Amino acid sequence: MLETRQDKAVVTCPRCGHQQTVSKAAFSEACKKCGQYWRVQELLKPPPKAAPPVLEQKQTTCFDCGASFEVPVNAQSTMCKRCSCYIDLHDYDISQAVSRNFKTRGSFIIEPSGYVFNTEAFVGEAVIKGKFLGKLVAERSLTIYTTAEVKGSLTAGHLVIPAGQRFIWDGEFHVGTAEIGGELEASIRAQNSVLVRAKGRLFGSITARSLIAETGAVVIGNARFGVTSSLDRDPGQPPLARKV
Repeated sequence: MLETRQDKAVVTCPRCGHQQTVSKAAFSEACKKCGQYWRVQELLKPPPKAAPPVLEQKQTTCFDCGASFEVPVNAQSTMCKRCSCYIDLHDYDISQAVSRNFKTRGSFIIEPSGYVFNTEAFVGEAVIKGKFLGKLVAERSLTIYTTAEVKGSLTAGHLVIPAGQRFIWDGEFHVGTAEIGGELEASIRAQNSVLVRAKGRLFGSITARSLIAETGAVVIGNARFGVTSSLDRDPGQPPLARKV
């Protein structure tokens, strides 16, 4: 039986790149240039190419111009795509005495044995278990434990006092929101809500848009809330004392 053009195909030798015509029904052939044997069907129907790996991305923002863009999650640093400013993305875990400034979109953790002093720290999220002396701005969250000793100013997108932890501070927290699962004795100025969990205890003045207190929570102190809050009150009224 004669083979037609439809029964033929042009294949490329994987060794030397030589192209030659073969029968589509053939099992194997030898390259006419280098002599390499190969299976015809594997060359006619090569396995699909694996899709390139998709790099997981995270959002970051330039310190200087405020431009927002994505970078790989494992990146340790990057350059702003708008102004070419250097952006630190490192995570810092401090377990000894350190006196320096920090400016990173990564995390900033002070272990119980750590001591950061005479510093200005602008970080993505912060966890304080040790000593801190200076100015701290945590863009996303600030978590404070019982072992923390703080002097200076604290600003955060979200303040967290974990359950079972206790913190007393003479200063005022400037935050976006706050979540009190343990016990906090301090002043809070929140742009939005303050949440006190069921076993949480909050003592001090509160200025916030709203207060959310779960059943069992204790809140004692002066309070001023936004007009959207059901607990809105005149600042001339007596201090708020509430156990839900």
